[in-house]
Amino acid sequence: MVWDAVLALILWLPAAAGVMSSTYSVLRLLWSLLYVIPLIWRRTRPDVAALGVALACLIQLFVQDGPNGGDLCVPVVIYAVIAYGSPRRARWWLWTALAGSVAAGLRWSITDSFVIHRTTREFIVNTVALTMVCAVIVLMAWYAGRFARERRLHVEQLRRRADDLERERDQRVRLATQEERARIAREMHDIVAHSLSVIVVQADGGAYLAHHEDAGDAATRLDASGKALDTIAETARRALTETRRLVGVLRDDSDTTPELAPSRGLAELPGLIAETRRALPVTLTVEGDPDSHPPLPEGADLAAYRVVQESLTNVLKHAGPAATARVRISHSPEAVEIQVSDDGRGTAGATDDGAGHGLVGMRERVAAWGGTLEARDRLDGGFQVRAVIPTEH
Repeated sequence: MVWDAVLALILWLPAAAGVMSSTYSVLRLLWSLLYVIPLIWRRTRPDVAALGVALACLIQLFVQDGPNGGDLCVPVVIYAVIAYGSPRRARWWLWTALAGSVAAGLRWSITDSFVIHRTTREFIVNTVALTMVCAVIVLMAWYAGRFARERRLHVEQLRRRADDLERERDQRVRLATQEERARIAREMHDIVAHSLSVIVVQADGGAYLAHHEDAGDAATRLDASGKALDTIAETARRALTETRRLVGVLRDDSDTTPELAPSRGLAELPGLIAETRRALPVTLTVEGDPDSHPPLPEGADLAAYRVVQESLTNVLKHAGPAATARVRISHSPEAVEIQVSDDGRGTAGATDDGAGHGLVGMRERVAAWGGTLEARDRLDGGFQVRAVIPTEH
């Protein structure tokens, strides 16, 4: 609005010079102000500005015989109504300005003809010429304002599009961050939960041997306690290695850092079974030919491994001390089926210690590769986890 006020002041100088005379000087001064003061609101209220200038021009037709400096405000306000106002009302102001051009041409020609005594033909030519000049100025201002409006709207559209793209980018970053956090949480859960479950079982067994003489003679109990400690140490070292690997990837923020590559798969199941067998009786059965289908992608292979690992962890934690577990892997051309079952206490033995997060993590892993996972109590007692991962991705 400051620059609009400066423009109004600049235009007031020729307007005041064009309307001032020795008579009625105060009224003519107010008339000159009527041309320019509305221009202060030409951006915020273009219709008000146009109304003020139109009123000043109407007064001009009655009190002045020719154009004056205030007429410079007409193209300025026509530009404003189309650039900043309503397009529908702007068209109405255009027709008003064109009608004013005709009225001005006729009024000025009549006065000129009385002074110079023109012929009818000269009067018509003079009227048409003055009208055309006024109309051309109005139309030039109109199209200039229209161009400015379209350009402004185009810039606003580009700005909105840029804002939308920025919001979409931020949303993708947030989703990617959440997905990465969930992936890291699953990795940490699978690495730590299984290892700690084995360690707890072995530690409880070692403590029992140390404090109960009825578990055997001293040599037998000492040997069993040593094996339990060896299992604890080996399991802890393996968990520490995997945790360091995961944390190392998280700390390396260089652009060339590779993604955390899956290092486990169905081929490593015998090692997992052997480790778990030190704390839980478990059997592994493989049905079908692994070569009957294409090799699973590394991520799907890791998902299958983690399903078995987490299921055995839950057996250790919830099935009870006398439970046994069975792992069955079935290969077919269409899918790999993983089934882990036990004969323990089922969901009746579950405690509120975060086990639900493990099932959620398993479902997320399997679903990411187009598979399904079911977890339920068995009819004859115990619990069963069954996952199916398609071989085609």
